[in-house]
Amino acid sequence: GSTRPWRREAAAGGSPVLWTPNMTKDKLEKHLKRCNSREKPKPVYYVENINAGPVHEDQELPQVTLSEHSKAELEALVDKLKAAVEGLESEVEDRILSHSVLQDQLINPKNGESAHKHLKQQASILGHLEELNLLYGQRCFVEFGAGRGKLSHWIYEALRTHEDPKAREDLQLLLVERCSTRFKVDGKHQDAGLEFERLQVDIQHLDLSRVPLLQQKQLPLVGVGKHVCGAATDLALRCLLGTAGAGDETRPASKRSKPADEAIQDPSLTPWPRPLLGLAVALCCHHRCEWRHYVGQEFFQQKGLGPAEFSSFCRMSSWATCGLRPANQEPPSQNTSNQRGEDDAHQPVEETDAVSSFLTAAKRQQLGRLCKLLIDGGRCHFLQTRGFSTKLIGYVDTGVTLENVLLTAVPSES
Repeated sequence: GSTRPWRREAAAGGSPVLWTPNMTKDKLEKHLKRCNSREKPKPVYYVENINAGPVHEDQELPQVTLSEHSKAELEALVDKLKAAVEGLESEVEDRILSHSVLQDQLINPKNGESAHKHLKQQASILGHLEELNLLYGQRCFVEFGAGRGKLSHWIYEALRTHEDPKAREDLQLLLVERCSTRFKVDGKHQDAGLEFERLQVDIQHLDLSRVPLLQQKQLPLVGVGKHVCGAATDLALRCLLGTAGAGDETRPASKRSKPADEAIQDPSLTPWPRPLLGLAVALCCHHRCEWRHYVGQEFFQQKGLGPAEFSSFCRMSSWATCGLRPANQEPPSQNTSNQRGEDDAHQPVEETDAVSSFLTAAKRQQLGRLCKLLIDGGRCHFLQTRGFSTKLIGYVDTGVTLENVLLTAVPSES
C-alpha cells in the first residue's frame, strides 16, 4: 500500500482517528481493527437523549454560586424555601429494615467497616422491596447506577433461596451503568442459567423498549438503585415511565398484583410497553441535579419557583451532608456523567461570609435537608400524577450514610 502518512476522516458525528506521522494507510487500517479507543457502534437500545428533558432557551441561566448572592438575596431564598416546604406531604419516615439473605455477611467479622455499611444499605433496600411485595419472580429488575452489581446480586440470592419455587421463575436482572466497572459480580451468575445482563450506557440515552432481553419475555419492570446520583435519578424515572407509557391504557397494574396473576404469567396478554410494578431507589447528590432533566418542574412552578431557585436549592442541599467549604474552592460539578454516588463523592457547597453571618452550622444543615426534601417532593409529585403512591424513607441510620433516603413507589390502590 501507500507509504505516505495518511489520516482517516471521522465518521458522521465522530472524531478523526489519531495517527502518527510514520503510520501508513495499511498500518492504520490494521490498527483500527483491534484499537480499544475507536468509536464503537451504538447498541440498538441507544437512542440519543430519549430520556433527557427539553431544552428551553429562556430557562438557560448562568450558574450563580452562593458566594455571589448578597445577604438579602440569601435571606429571600431561605424564606422561599420555608414557604415551599410548608405543608409538604412527602415527609421522610424512618424505617430501617433488613433481609435474612444478608444475615451471614452482616455478622461476618471479615467484612470491614466500609463493606458492612454497604451491606446494611443493601439489606434494607431488599427489606423494603419485600415489604412492598416487589421481591418476587415473573418480572425484570432494572438496577440503575449498578456499579459492581451487588444490589442485583443480593436480589437474585434472595429469590434463589426463597421458600416459594415460583419466586425464581421468569426472573430477569438488567444492570445499567455508564462506565466500565472493575470487580463486577456478574461472573458469579454466568453458569446459573440466569438472565443477568449488563448495559454500558448512559441512562439519558437508554430506551428500555429496545433492549433485546426485555423484548423476549416482556416482563413487567421493577426499578432499583443504590445511590443514584443527582440528575441520574430523574433520568431513571423518565426512562422507567417512558417505557411504561403514558395515559390510561398503560396505567400501572394494581398495587397487589400477585405473581400468579394471569397478566404476568402470560406476557402475550399485555403488549409492550410493560407496566412498572414499582421502584426503590436510594437518592444522593442533590447538588448534581439539573433543571432540564428534573421531573418535578411542574411541582416547583406550582409553588412559584423556577430554574433560578432550583439551582440555588441544589447548591444549598449539600449543607445537609458536608457542611461548608472555603469560598475560593470550585462549586460542585453539575455533570451527570457520574450516575452513581458514594460517600466520598458528596461535595459541599462554598462558604460565604453572608451565609455564616446569619446562619449557624446547625441551621445550615437543617436548611440543606429541607432543600433535599423539596427536590424529592417534586419527584414524588411526578410519580403521584402518574398513578403511583410514594414514600420517602430513612432506610438506614445516618451513621451508615448521610445520604440515607430511599424513594419508593407502587401503583396506587385507587
